[in-house]
Amino acid sequence: MPRLPHPTPEQLRRDPLPLRGRTALVTGASRRGGIGYAVARRLAAYGASVYLHHHVPHDAGMPWGGDRPEAVAAGVREVLGDPEAVVVDGPGDLSDPAAPARLIETAAAALGGRLDILVANHALSGSDGPLYEIDAAMLDRHWAVDTRSVVLLVQAYAALRAALPKPAPGGRVMMMTSGQDHGGGMPHEIAYSLQKGALASATRGLATALGEHLVTVNTVNPGPVDTDYLTGEIYDAIADRFPAGRWGMPDDPARLIAWLATDEAEWITGNVIDSEGGFRR
Repeated sequence: MPRLPHPTPEQLRRDPLPLRGRTALVTGASRRGGIGYAVARRLAAYGASVYLHHHVPHDAGMPWGGDRPEAVAAGVREVLGDPEAVVVDGPGDLSDPAAPARLIETAAAALGGRLDILVANHALSGSDGPLYEIDAAMLDRHWAVDTRSVVLLVQAYAALRAALPKPAPGGRVMMMTSGQDHGGGMPHEIAYSLQKGALASATRGLATALGEHLVTVNTVNPGPVDTDYLTGEIYDAIADRFPAGRWGMPDDPARLIAWLATDEAEWITGNVIDSEGGFRR
């Protein structure tokens, strides 16, 4: 096979809208303080059309409270880089085994029949505990949302890509993990960290499975991110563990995820990538 030529000067220059004409589904984009919202804004700013999945009841039951989906969508629309791009949103409880495939179908239809980018950002927060407090129901709840729904989303997305007349470049899947494999792990969130660890372990296998469809699969560990869930002395103590003296903000992992969605990252697949700002455990 002949060597590829060096990139031309035009190819080396960065397109200000590297995702123009691409379509994306971002799950867990329920509130403006979250990572999903920041990711959706980055993708939209890069030119993509975006479908925002939300499940407001989850956030409404958390200390930080819910948000208004119309406000979330408006915040994404205001940064659209391509005037022809669209932003649509819809609800979905992904603990329902049938919901992931239905969401992929709905998002693709809303975005013109095609789905290029899948960002599985949703997760079940809370309802967890240390080893001696977890039970079977708790494990099952986290499995259903944090792992099973993600794998079913990827499965439905893969089927959509496989149905294309020929492999189309630009397919991207990004999953989220939580640094459970670093330091002392997450001993006070056993159910959650177990399921996130499963996604990290599955990354390489999913990348191999989707490689024939020219789809890359990567998992991002965003590290501690300020999504309005912690304040006070604990918040300050964690901030001191970062060399920069601050928490990660939602746009920190969003920049990495948006870059992984571009053609510049076409050679990056099967990896769990940390975006932690040098966090010291």
